[in-house]
Amino acid sequence: MGQTGNAHRIIVALDVGTRSQALSLVESLPEGQIFKVGLQLFTAEGPTLIQEIAQREKRVFLDLKLHDIPNTIAGAVSMAAGHGVAMMTLHASGGSEMMRRAVEVAADKADAVGRDRPLLLGVTVLTSLKDAELGEIGMPADAAGQVLKLAHLAQSAGMDGIVCSPLELGMVRAEFGREFLVVTPGIRPAWAAAQDQKRIMTPEKALAGGADYLVIGRPITAAPSPGEAFARIRKTLDGADTDPDGEDSA
Repeated sequence: MGQTGNAHRIIVALDVGTRSQALSLVESLPEGQIFKVGLQLFTAEGPTLIQEIAQREKRVFLDLKLHDIPNTIAGAVSMAAGHGVAMMTLHASGGSEMMRRAVEVAADKADAVGRDRPLLLGVTVLTSLKDAELGEIGMPADAAGQVLKLAHLAQSAGMDGIVCSPLELGMVRAEFGREFLVVTPGIRPAWAAAQDQKRIMTPEKALAGGADYLVIGRPITAAPSPGEAFARIRKTLDGADTDPDGEDSA
């Protein structure tokens, strides 16, 4: 279904600690379509919160960055699909078998409960990591190369797309075209502070570079008026839109 402008490309990160804070933000952002529930909030409030957000006719991006043995991941993905999440993340470094099992069980569970299958996204390299930090954990000190390697692994396992920093967008699009979804955190408007992310880009540049979805948290959620901040970013994206129909490529 088409959306007006690029509001549907913005994933609002609910990086708060309580149900009441999260739902207050959802209700203050009528333009928002997708809301990220991450590890902190999910640990605090559990799957009931997913249902409450969905009841407000919003989509949930469950960003737990799952990474475990294939059977454990299969169970977790099946549960999430049953709860009706729209999108979720797994670490691509968990390997091809782990991701293939996730793809299989997501489809099976969605069919069983009569829901749409969640989009499965492989996390490549966290935006908090630079080349030097990768070397510390035994990976090649080459974030861009690692992103590309893990993106190929995710695609071959049947995943819908990846999560990568906006700095790798051009490389990923050149390699995969537009058929592979790309979700980019590390998005900061020019008027917002970088905070703890190191590989960042403005929303309009990320959209022009080929991002399908932009994860934006504190520039919206910590603003004096989250609704005004969201609208300001959305208007900037609409001015930079390369898709004249404003349709969701997913």
